[in-house]
Amino acid sequence: MTTSPLLEKLIQHFNRFPGIGRKTAQRLAWFLISGDKNAADEFADCIKETMDSFTVCKECLMLSETDPCPICADTDRDDSQLCLVETTSEIYLVENMHEYHGKYFVLGHLLSPLEGFGINDLHLNDLLKLIDRRKPDEIILALKPSAEGEATIHYISELLQKKKVNLTRLSTGIPFGGDLEYTSTLTLANAWKRRYRV
Repeated sequence: MTTSPLLEKLIQHFNRFPGIGRKTAQRLAWFLISGDKNAADEFADCIKETMDSFTVCKECLMLSETDPCPICADTDRDDSQLCLVETTSEIYLVENMHEYHGKYFVLGHLLSPLEGFGINDLHLNDLLKLIDRRKPDEIILALKPSAEGEATIHYISELLQKKKVNLTRLSTGIPFGGDLEYTSTLTLANAWKRRYRV
């Protein structure tokens, strides 16, 4: 039996989500169209409303409902520390530790030639301008321990070699190839406390 073109399109949209394979995408699509139409309409409206309300903070490139974002706008945050993360979602992970009170910068991607992400995709010019403006004492590279993370850490450390800044990274309490998103808060907090100079 051939899948309806509309159903197939919906399955493909779900399949784009991280960690969602074809079978899970099919289950989600069937769940959605088999359920209450009003609930599906609310879901669609919620997606559109959320997408329309979020923007990119011009300071740190975090996705936020305000520009500047609440963290950049918070005068009580410590400007002497700057934490580099790959995505906005990782900011929330770090915040959940309640260990860090500095500012952030979102790279957007890690260096990954196989996936088509190069130096120009990391917003490094924006990062350099932010560093020159804020002059942080410490830059924390909170990037996942993977081949892409290591390549990005190496490139950024070379780029910032002439800057008078203490460059640190998380300890290897997070397994190589692991993802910050799937790391427990306790493991992340331990890796954070044992960060070391690059």
